[in-house]
Amino acid sequence: MQTYNPIRENHWAHLKNNRKPPWRIALIANLAENFIRAADDPPDAGAEFDQWLTINAIASALEADGHFVHLLYGDSSLPEALINVRPHICFNIAEGVRGDGREAQVPALCEILDIPYTGSQVVANAISLNKTMTKRIWQQCGLPTAPYYEFSSLEDVAHAEFRFPLFAKPAREGTGMGIDAGAIVNSHQELAERVGWLLHYYNQPALVEEYLPGREFTVGFIGNPGNPMYRFRPDIYDADGYHWFPILEIDTLSSVSPLIYGHEAKSLNLDESGAPRYLCPTDIPRTLRSRLIDLTRQAAEALDVKDVSRVDFRIGIDGEPYLMEINTLPGLNPSVSDLCIMASAEGMSYEVLITEILYLAAERNGMLAHSGKTAWYNMASAQANKFTYIGNN
Repeated sequence: MQTYNPIRENHWAHLKNNRKPPWRIALIANLAENFIRAADDPPDAGAEFDQWLTINAIASALEADGHFVHLLYGDSSLPEALINVRPHICFNIAEGVRGDGREAQVPALCEILDIPYTGSQVVANAISLNKTMTKRIWQQCGLPTAPYYEFSSLEDVAHAEFRFPLFAKPAREGTGMGIDAGAIVNSHQELAERVGWLLHYYNQPALVEEYLPGREFTVGFIGNPGNPMYRFRPDIYDADGYHWFPILEIDTLSSVSPLIYGHEAKSLNLDESGAPRYLCPTDIPRTLRSRLIDLTRQAAEALDVKDVSRVDFRIGIDGEPYLMEINTLPGLNPSVSDLCIMASAEGMSYEVLITEILYLAAERNGMLAHSGKTAWYNMASAQANKFTYIGNN
């Protein structure tokens, strides 16, 4: 028996028939400045949350495209805020506030309310944050990833056999959290100390992998599988529906954390002392480039990733690339985020990057009429917008 749902039947019904741009967009984020550190938090707690620089840059790009942007927080204020704003679509960069599947919280709420949103859906976001589960899926698909262990207690460490060196990190964090000079361990004693530290401060399992000593790359893309002919900018996509950015190499040899691309290195501006060298496009053979892109496509499609993503690799002792992790919510800081560095290296403006992510999501949700750019997208007379915020401070 179906019950009457006034939110679904009335609140959003008029939006379904009014989906041509310009749109009312809810930009959903967690702001770093609102994070309150607890006494037992690790030193990098809150590192994944966004700065005002990023929020303003995304909002400006969307407003320049003619849309109306409202900032909403990805916390307990969000359900009421979404009902009040009634967005046509959400631009989601929220990391979530708690739980092992927190990056899936905003997508799940949007699906409950039947609101389109950018980026990957609930399952992909939940799995990708869980690095161990991601590696298990990749292994089942025959994709190369380093041998690994997951430890939920120190007792498990005592009964396992290892080939050192190893690399230890939290199993469910991003932004290089929990990764510093101590992440590389060379003995049982070092491993036990590191796992104990991770279990205590991050309150989650520790993922321990065989250390990969080679070069580090990240491969970014926008797009979805399928024919791109009806997209806003169809010419930038290949026949499979993807746009591949130049491959970025992260050279940490002279960084604040040599051989380790952790939170401290990621937090530095490109020209700051101790920052890694970002080489984009990197100088690699064509065969390696093709291999990295092919692996990225397979890794992303194994999780059913949508619209935008970034996949990290390191070269093993055998000279082959190995998948490390996937970022379904890649950073969009215009100055320092890896994806933005890649886009800039090929000459794609920040505005194009942001609006393409928006229109990829809109296309998936049936918001675009398949009749060509000029037929459905004409906002020459759009008025200037005001970026507004709704939510709890």
